[in-house]
Amino acid sequence: MDTVAATRTAGAIGSEVDQAPSAQSPGPGSSLQPQAPEPSGSVLGTVLAVDGAGVADAQITLTNIASLQQYTLVSEENGEFAFSSLPPGTYLIAVKAKEFEPYTSPEFKISSRQVYELPKIQLSIATQRQMVVVRPTEVIAQMQVKAEEKQRLIGVLPNFYTSYVWNAAPLNTRQKFSLSAHDVFDPGTLLGVAAGAGIEQANNSFAGYGQGAAGYGKRFAAGLGDDVIGSFLSQAVFPSILHQDPRYFYQGSGTIKSRLWHALSWAVILRSDSGKSVPNYSYLLGGLTAGALSNLYYPRSDRGVGLVFTNFAIGVAGQAADGVFREFVVKHLTRNVAANGKP
Repeated sequence: MDTVAATRTAGAIGSEVDQAPSAQSPGPGSSLQPQAPEPSGSVLGTVLAVDGAGVADAQITLTNIASLQQYTLVSEENGEFAFSSLPPGTYLIAVKAKEFEPYTSPEFKISSRQVYELPKIQLSIATQRQMVVVRPTEVIAQMQVKAEEKQRLIGVLPNFYTSYVWNAAPLNTRQKFSLSAHDVFDPGTLLGVAAGAGIEQANNSFAGYGQGAAGYGKRFAAGLGDDVIGSFLSQAVFPSILHQDPRYFYQGSGTIKSRLWHALSWAVILRSDSGKSVPNYSYLLGGLTAGALSNLYYPRSDRGVGLVFTNFAIGVAGQAADGVFREFVVKHLTRNVAANGKP
């Protein structure tokens, strides 16, 4: 080989060496072929109901335990599902479907190129869960009292002391006084007192009061005194002391005879706070006490034992008649009735 040829050959070899790929990390702008992806696996499964039918649209979540990577899809019409291109690792499956209890599988491993088929996933029917709100008796009673205070005869006169809820909760002392105050000082009640005073004026009842505006004012004040004292004693004070319920409990069912007896007996029998039928001591004692106190403001000529027992007898008869009126008439003329009486 001559010197020139040898020189050219060496130069060519050197040029080829300079153009060979470097084993070092490529510089910026270099273009290398990507490495082959790591072999992946797949997971197959089926979601079934208790009767063996496939569960469609079940939400299935596959979780990689190590990386916490999650994959989600929904089952087909026949309940089948498939996850693919999964890196090897340890996984678990969680399933949620409407009207079924949630399901979580045990952990399982997937290796390279493995097609892992899960055992059939059978879901249980979801247990019906009902939220029960437990309220104290006092709260229930207060709710019922609020409903009663909306009851008005022909939309005007108060009908607060009729309970159309047969098994109503008993009233505590505060509720008994509050209901009595609402009833006595209601505009409808005051209108009734005013009308009563006008009738007495026209009949010249309790003549010692005289006539004219002064006479009417005295009659109105006496009537209001009777109402306030009698109501608070019979419907709040003695019922609280004796643990009795002053309300009339509308029956509304059964024979006419049984309903009539129930209504008439209200004057002498009522319900205790424990739900038993007991003598109506509250009304009897309240009526006698109110009658005795009326001697303080009625005309001197009308005072005495006769006034006490006359007013008491009128009161008892009126209570019985009021019970009949409440049982057979009032409900049909009252707005905002909450219930229908005895089941």
